[in-house]
Amino acid sequence: MNNFEFKNPTKIIFGKDSIEKLANEIPENAKILLLYGGGSIMENGIYDQVKTALADATVIEFGGIPANPEYSVLMEALEVIKTESITFLLAVGGGSVIDGTKFLSAAAMYGGASPWNILTDNIKIEEGLPFGTVLTLPATASEMNSGAVITRAETKEKLAMGGPGLFPQFSILDPQVITSIPERQLANGITDAFTHVLEQYMTYPVGGLLQDRFAESILQTLIEVAPKVIKDPTDYEAASNFMWSCTMALNGLIQQGVPGDWAIHMMGHELTALFGIDHARTLAIMTPSHYKYNFEAKKEKLAQYAERVWKITEGSKDDKAYAAIEKTEAFFHELGIETKLSNYTDDYEGTAETIKQRFTDRGWLGIGEHKSLSPDKVEKIVKMAY
Repeated sequence: MNNFEFKNPTKIIFGKDSIEKLANEIPENAKILLLYGGGSIMENGIYDQVKTALADATVIEFGGIPANPEYSVLMEALEVIKTESITFLLAVGGGSVIDGTKFLSAAAMYGGASPWNILTDNIKIEEGLPFGTVLTLPATASEMNSGAVITRAETKEKLAMGGPGLFPQFSILDPQVITSIPERQLANGITDAFTHVLEQYMTYPVGGLLQDRFAESILQTLIEVAPKVIKDPTDYEAASNFMWSCTMALNGLIQQGVPGDWAIHMMGHELTALFGIDHARTLAIMTPSHYKYNFEAKKEKLAQYAERVWKITEGSKDDKAYAAIEKTEAFFHELGIETKLSNYTDDYEGTAETIKQRFTDRGWLGIGEHKSLSPDKVEKIVKMAY
């Protein structure tokens, strides 16, 4: 097992009707900017619950943060933060709203020329404006980690940021919120969380026995509850396990002491930036091709995954490893998620070359757990996903 240091300061408030506890978590006399997305919280009752809980607080609102948090929209929110002297941010939404709030938390304290430099220069954020979250869509675990991904339509870029100053102070997780989530978004959430685990698990063995079993348990739970959640989002037990699995998938715990990959995300982000494809679906597009191309480097863990998660016991190590890739792709298909780029756009020719050039221009010359995937190799993997 590799050496590690781990600290996660986010307080989790989990369970039925937990939104009513919101006021207890925000500093007294705070001037709050309430951030949300397209307005679904108005229809499902979450907005009313939040406003009731904050009845005695000073609250200014900013809505309209899109599904891939857009830099230009966030800059409008940043202006509100400055002109209104906001002291606390509250994200009410899924990963996109929370990621956007993290960017605002950092940008509000940033003294550089342009807040976009936080992303382009990979600045590690040590301090940000304090914020909390009310989770409305399980998927990304942004409610309990310090990372974010921001999109800029102007340049067709989607870049990551993070740092210890970007953990939420608290996050409220009420599984009842999923009852109003459309099936497409539920499928996306399951796929997103599932792939988050794979990125931290599907590398090579380093003797992290407990980390492996933590990861496998999350994968098994998602597989078990996925059909229940899709069929009946009002099933509170299934919803609870789904929500907590999504949070545990990327709150830092299972990545300690083991290598991480994240090449799937880096390639997938480009597909979202270029074509506007849902984040989770870009992950489903890239996962099978990535594992097939890197089969030899990953087959030890692929075979372990096959045996422990998919209960595949027949055949050689290679047979099991390949069967695990097929099972994973079939799982995505069962959720209604296609796994080829050509399923989403007819304009895919040249995409691999474009992504290769983008990685080269950014200096991303070696990604993956071994830092061995050059832009040339990335081009081949993306072409396999056509």
